Amino acid sequence: MARPELRLSLQFADASHRAHLPRHKVARWIRAALKAPGEITVRIVGADEGQALNRDFRGKDYATNVLTFDYEHEPVVHADLILCAPVVEAEAKQQKITLEAHYAHLLVHGTLHAQGFDHEDDDEAREMEAHETAILAGLGYDDPYKR
Repeated sequence: MARPELRLSLQFADASHRAHLPRHKVARWIRAALKAPGEITVRIVGADEGQALNRDFRGKDYATNVLTFDYEHEPVVHADLILCAPVVEAEAKQQKITLEAHYAHLLVHGTLHAQGFDHEDDDEAREMEAHETAILAGLGYDDPYKR
């Protein structure tokens, strides 16, 4: 099955993981989760920018792994995905998984958020996690929720 068209902008404010995030892989991970054409910017940031964005837009004064800013779902998915490199690295080490696997998961997760998926309640969380797990399995990655 052909995947939807993707216009991808990949930005590195923190370039420490650039080698782990080649454009073709990032595009593959996002396309696997897209159900409609997409215009997505992925920005890899450091702890300071990650904390400022999380504080300013979510009212939470700490850096988090991924933030999704979705602007429209249809007919084109238009979103910014912000990933905080130090948080992603710390989580990957704690979970004993590769950076690649964790970035793949977080980009799939963020792309699903950009299409309206959420995990605010248990039913939503189960549905979203099932989608993530199936998409990641199709990409050759283990279930991120079976640790």
